[in-house]
Amino acid sequence: MLAALTERMRPEAEVMDLQRLGSLHSSTLSFMRTLVRRIMKEEWDISRRLFDLDPEGYGTAIYEIRTPNGVFSFVLFSTELPDEERNDRVIATSWDLTMALCEGLVDEVWLEDLRRNVPKQEAGRVDARVFSLSRANRSSRLFSYVLEELSAGRQPDAQRIAEVGYLYRTTAVYGSGKLGMADWNKVRAKFPDFNRPFAPEMFICFMLRQFSLDQVDHVAKSRAPDTAVLLDGRLKRFFGIGNSTGLGMAPYLINHGELFSQWVEMRETALAQVLHKAAPTAWRISLFHDLVSRAKQHFGESHTSDAEQIDRNQVLIAELSEVDSWLAGTGDQLTTWSELTDHARDVWSLETQELVNSICLEIHPELVNDLEDSFAVIPNPVIDPAMSTAALRQLIETRYGWALEIDFSDATETDAFWYRSEEKLEPRLGFAGADPGVEKQMPLPIGRRVRECYDLLIQDLAENPGSDVVHFLLRRPAMKSIVRRIQTMSRHKYAEIRANLASRDIRPMDMLRCKLAFFGVSKFDPRSKLWVRNTMYQGAPLIEDIGQTYDSWFLPLKPQMEEVRA
Repeated sequence: MLAALTERMRPEAEVMDLQRLGSLHSSTLSFMRTLVRRIMKEEWDISRRLFDLDPEGYGTAIYEIRTPNGVFSFVLFSTELPDEERNDRVIATSWDLTMALCEGLVDEVWLEDLRRNVPKQEAGRVDARVFSLSRANRSSRLFSYVLEELSAGRQPDAQRIAEVGYLYRTTAVYGSGKLGMADWNKVRAKFPDFNRPFAPEMFICFMLRQFSLDQVDHVAKSRAPDTAVLLDGRLKRFFGIGNSTGLGMAPYLINHGELFSQWVEMRETALAQVLHKAAPTAWRISLFHDLVSRAKQHFGESHTSDAEQIDRNQVLIAELSEVDSWLAGTGDQLTTWSELTDHARDVWSLETQELVNSICLEIHPELVNDLEDSFAVIPNPVIDPAMSTAALRQLIETRYGWALEIDFSDATETDAFWYRSEEKLEPRLGFAGADPGVEKQMPLPIGRRVRECYDLLIQDLAENPGSDVVHFLLRRPAMKSIVRRIQTMSRHKYAEIRANLASRDIRPMDMLRCKLAFFGVSKFDPRSKLWVRNTMYQGAPLIEDIGQTYDSWFLPLKPQMEEVRA
């Protein structure tokens, strides 16, 4: 795989630092972007087959999706939900909208079965013809405002939209075999339209956005048939879908280490190609300046009440001006883009460094976008029983030296523990001495487990210097899973997140942000270090845009709508 570039890719110690991972931004290779490119390129035919909504927007909708490889149905149930029952937490049991992405066409019998189960979410069950489920809650104030304006014959104010960014936000999207759905192996093998990581989940959110816009138009027209206007297309594209992401997502990057390593490696491969092979011609440097200006406006339009995120956004905007000035100071002359990124590494924040990387990727789609089919991997965790314990020790010292440097005798380095809540079986973060459940903790702190294995290995080598892994594990069977992980992950270039997940100072937010950046979300709004709101698909094309030329929706901006205001 592009072996000539391997040595020019950034080192694991730099890339897998958790603080850097928590500074990533979306890019042209993010999963939403690759999905929308496929939809547009292949000209998927998406139409409303059923739109049985009452005047207030409650009822059932089915959208039919025809791709080059098959037919699918997006089924949605809209129900009236009192404001006091609207809850974004995973413990909620009812929602404004619930939905399913299904194989083939849905007949009346199947629809009734879906109607009995989909609104229950975790309490319901579906079959393997379904491969994604989700639910969403309304952003009540913005929905009401938009509805009032449209009903009165006016377009809503773009600034009011920018302050929220969506009419609905989803609190969970399920797939990969959960609740009876098709597992990933079936989806990957049988449905080439959705064979990229999280493609079904990303598509169900794309369709949720479409429904939210169709619904508000429908309700406005029902309430005021003589005066209502349809939402302007520019505003429609500026609406995204909100997302609330908490700790449930954080362990994924640890538990799916081989897959995550593949994601990172593909992004780093693309970046190495751009930084070291691409020619920064005059028009591409001009485009870089344009995207920097766009980024400053984008982050200036981002709204958050989190003091740290406000500061990060302000620093980013200020440093982007410095990026522009530095590049202009070279006479807009670069031999390679790496000259810029090397300078960025020396003088600017991680946030700015990683945004510069994303912009560089954006400028060279011809070197990047062909990698979009390389993000999937079939995990193959295996133990090499014949490896000598001396070789295993060397492997740990070489690939896990970061873990051996942590002082686990310091109580602050072992304070935190991860467990699953009894109520929803969702991951939670506790602290020794303050929270119960330490005896049931999840084995997520890889660094601590590696250290424990290493210490036992040193002791074993002193007693059995010529031994091998299989005999070590016979003597220390509790070490089997971590030895398997060490051997498996050491086959990958970007093997482990270099952070102590048992530390009192651990920031789960960095893991959340990293995964969401690979998804392609924007406008992070942390609510604590444990969960974050963000926006999906803002600026993306609508189904009415399919088949037309559509500009990139990287770093979406608030549309200028003054000329259409009443």
